[in-house]
Amino acid sequence: MFKITFKKLKNMSFLGFFMLLSSIEAQEKPNIIFILADDLGYGDLSCNGSNDLQTPNIDILAKQGITFTRAYANSTVCSPSRASILTGNYPDLVGVPGVIRDMPENTWGNLRDDVVTLPQELQKLNYNTALIGKWHLGYQSPDLPNDRGFDYFKGFVGDMMDDYYTHRRAGINWMRENNQEIDPKGHATDLFTDWTLDYLKKQKSTDKPFFLFLTYNAPHDPVQPPKKWFDKIQQREKGAPLKRQKMIAFVEHLDYNIGRILEQLNSSKLAKNTMIVFTSDNGGALHYGASNKPFSGGKGDLLEGGIRVPCLVKMPNFREEKEINEPLLLMDFYPSILQLVGGKIDEELPSEVIPEICNETQLIDGVSRDMVWMRREGHKFGGRIYYAISDGRYKLLQRNPFSGYELIDLINDPNEISPINLPKVKIALKKTLTKHIQASGKVQWQ
Repeated sequence: MFKITFKKLKNMSFLGFFMLLSSIEAQEKPNIIFILADDLGYGDLSCNGSNDLQTPNIDILAKQGITFTRAYANSTVCSPSRASILTGNYPDLVGVPGVIRDMPENTWGNLRDDVVTLPQELQKLNYNTALIGKWHLGYQSPDLPNDRGFDYFKGFVGDMMDDYYTHRRAGINWMRENNQEIDPKGHATDLFTDWTLDYLKKQKSTDKPFFLFLTYNAPHDPVQPPKKWFDKIQQREKGAPLKRQKMIAFVEHLDYNIGRILEQLNSSKLAKNTMIVFTSDNGGALHYGASNKPFSGGKGDLLEGGIRVPCLVKMPNFREEKEINEPLLLMDFYPSILQLVGGKIDEELPSEVIPEICNETQLIDGVSRDMVWMRREGHKFGGRIYYAISDGRYKLLQRNPFSGYELIDLINDPNEISPINLPKVKIALKKTLTKHIQASGKVQWQ
């Protein structure tokens, strides 16, 4: 945010002050494109060190923007992470402790009706808001995208596609344009990109800024790259296991489509006033060939590999490579975006402003706040819940709902191999976690 200090005012003429205010008023609010991949592993970008996978288009965001090396999803599975991004709050505090499914016997969340979402706040600031891609926060009104702040929605309501070409889940077509069922032809990654390009063309001719939440299904299973992409990788990476070859092709196909979007932003001149966020809703699924290197664990785990995610931010008119090692949670984008565009921030929210996005400085370098993760799930867990909490250095975690808590020193043991015994640290973290559990217990999620 632009700040005028008293010292500046004292040394400024009335005419100069008037010209300054006029220039501030004339500045356009930035467009915002928030790109969310599904189950993309931390190690599955070439800018994050992958040596068998090439993502040149996503790498551009790293070379011209900010790489957050310690970005964390708010959960290790889909629905809770999405709820946190859109509400700026912990998922269990907004009614989404686990995956929302169209299965009454195995669904673990219901987004609170009284929660104000990020697109709803941006609508108040004259933004056009759109969601293209996967929703996964409800199957019926009042829990559909158009009910929760999106002016336009075109995409998939459900959790996962059984096939990227037929777009069904258990035989049901969940593809929608706003509230109308549609049955498009083509690979879902290509379709979501085509629809994004159409949307950007329309926004180019309007005066309103836009917020686009572009949420790909890829690389969530089934790992289904188009044949020509898979054939290319089978020739290039002959020594890789079959499932790894498929994952490489799948991610590279996603990268190609993101390149199409970046190209249109540049050719249409929208890029100069557009903020781009690229991240993932949780870690990669190891059993489908994803890589979360250098971390242990994957999707479903509260180890670093399950919750630490790629996170790149390209700010308008910013073309300088920068790396930030302070921890953040994806819910922090909610207040950060609002502050960036002049919105009002709810001080009661546990999310925090990301200084690098809002042109602020870190008050005390190296100091973090407590961060909580959780997941409730059916299947083998029988509806139970498991937790992790970290103060930035130490992390207390359960590996599943039936295990005890382990304390890890993330600085000296980032692979979480050797639990340590520091009773005072463990007690302090447990005390904070207990308060969170008590607060979340008051929230209805069914």
